[in-house]
Amino acid sequence: MRYRFTFLAGFAVGFITGARAGRERYEQIKTVARKAKDSPAMQQAAGAAQAQAASLARSAKDKAAQRVPRLTEKAKSKVGGMQDRFPGMRAQEANGHAQGSGTSSPAPDTPGTGGEMPS
Repeated sequence: MRYRFTFLAGFAVGFITGARAGRERYEQIKTVARKAKDSPAMQQAAGAAQAQAASLARSAKDKAAQRVPRLTEKAKSKVGGMQDRFPGMRAQEANGHAQGSGTSSPAPDTPGTGGEMPS
């Protein structure tokens, strides 16, 4: 049924864009299309398609909600194992900042300036 509808819709669009029959034929096709759109069968099919799309979107959202925490844990475990291989790598908190005292050591003075800022 889906392929038949797609074919008919494509045929109608192709005929409208390619036809040289004039305004009268265009108005006829437009009237038939409007009647088809307003028919209860077409509205029922559109409603069923919308409900199925919503259902598929919900199931995709649920699957993603189940997978994301597992992928996050897997990534954390891999990064945790890297700290053993790379001694200079520091652990990070959830906000992306390195764990530690929160203070950093001041930059060393450049030789010859005595710690003063150049003017």
